[in-house]
Amino acid sequence: MKRFLVIAALLLSGAAPAAVPAVAWAQPSHGGQARLVPLSRVIASIAARTPGRHLNASQGEVGGRPAYYVQWQLPDGRVVVFVVDAESGQIIGRQGG
Repeated sequence: MKRFLVIAALLLSGAAPAAVPAVAWAQPSHGGQARLVPLSRVIASIAARTPGRHLNASQGEVGGRPAYYVQWQLPDGRVVVFVVDAESGQIIGRQGG
């Protein structure tokens, strides 16, 4: 439980609002702007694979790459944070649950 609270606090403390356009902050090495998967598509992909409901989402980076952090509540009440590569839409990590 403490681990989840730490993760949630980190996500909420420095996270950009989900409504901010994602392409404004992601710059690939070739100089153009990165094309990010829409957050709505990421949430739909998680919903298709994992029962439960979306609670919150934020943007950040993992290993220098743009990422989404999607907070998801499972049917039994547990909360999971999916870490998703924002350029490919692939789930690259899962915390909690």
